[in-house]
Amino acid sequence: MAEFKLQGSGGYIIADLTEEQAKKADLGVGKLFLAPIGKLEEQKMSKHYCKNCESEFSNSPKIRLEENTNEQVADNLILVERGQYTCQQCSSIIGEYRVFKKQDESSDIGNARPSQ
Repeated sequence: MAEFKLQGSGGYIIADLTEEQAKKADLGVGKLFLAPIGKLEEQKMSKHYCKNCESEFSNSPKIRLEENTNEQVADNLILVERGQYTCQQCSSIIGEYRVFKKQDESSDIGNARPSQ
């Protein structure tokens, strides 16, 4: 685990990530982003910055569950939960998250394979 700065639309979060999470967050533009990771555990987030307050806070943002859905978004892919990371002080949205689940974990749908 290492500490990383993760960008959101309304600020950023400093959090401990695994190597796999850091790879997901890297979209190849020199910054790491919150959205591709999914939901982070509150204890892994150490700081947050809110663009609205123009301040960095030495605690994690609030996590607000928007909805539990179980909505099928693609073949074999279900949107389980949608939520937001919000500022502890002003409740402004710092970033959003989505939690997805494969309906059939053993299925090959959605798995990229190199061409032979």
